[in-house]
Amino acid sequence: MNIGRLVLNGFEQREAKAVAEALQRQLSQVLADQTTRSEWARPHRTPVVKLGRMTRHPGTTGADTFGRSLARAVGRRLMP
Repeated sequence: MNIGRLVLNGFEQREAKAVAEALQRQLSQVLADQTTRSEWARPHRTPVVKLGRMTRHPGTTGADTFGRSLARAVGRRLMP
């Protein structure tokens, strides 16, 4: 998966870094899952993924949780 651009408005710099790192870690796990891979592994282009409302808690711990939740939501949206 290639994410061309990640825009994180409203996050402090260290929170944005925590979100990005958690997103990368969790997406790696989500996309490596062999049981669901056959369901979503197909060539396609998704210019925008709309996920709906997500809860955000303050601080780097909240940012880490947000990044992991974001990755799981993206994984769900990639499935047909």
